[in-house]
Amino acid sequence: MAVTSGYLAEGSRVGIRSYTLADAAEFTAAARESKSLHHPWLFPPDTAEAYAVYAARVIGDPAKAGFLVCEKGSAALAGFININNIVEGGFLSGALGYGAFAHAAGRGLMTEALSLVVRYAFGPMGLHRLEINAQPGNTASIALARRCGFRLEGYSPDMIRIDGAWRDHERWAITAEMVRAQDLSSGPGRPA
Repeated sequence: MAVTSGYLAEGSRVGIRSYTLADAAEFTAAARESKSLHHPWLFPPDTAEAYAVYAARVIGDPAKAGFLVCEKGSAALAGFININNIVEGGFLSGALGYGAFAHAAGRGLMTEALSLVVRYAFGPMGLHRLEINAQPGNTASIALARRCGFRLEGYSPDMIRIDGAWRDHERWAITAEMVRAQDLSSGPGRPA
């Protein structure tokens, strides 16, 4: 995965980079425009004040890594992917959270971006396992997990409190070994 720009990693259509406080206006405008897409699954910050708190947590917490998904060419924000609850030591794991912005949804950009984040997590970050917890009705999130090679590992009733209620979640995971096996089976022409 050759990186020739300010991105941490890049594919053919998107690059991923770290959050900055300067992204507030673009991020919050995209979040406001995407409310109907995100509800009831997630609630990204849609004001400058909320973004400042959110970004500061992602930027300053060693148990988190945040990535903005940018369309190559325009550098417009297409979405975001966060690795939360990073545990080191023998676990080397993190939990993924993500969202596309409405103008980018359904175009395959998040599939490319999540694949980049997975490889970045298993490469430079040195993690071994990533998990996605998705509500059973969130078919778009589950489809993204499948497309990126995650396996269904279980079901957790009343797992996370979202929008005022405890929500059931499916647990999806991928390991560094799974990605290596996928890469080997794809052969030398596989996407970066």
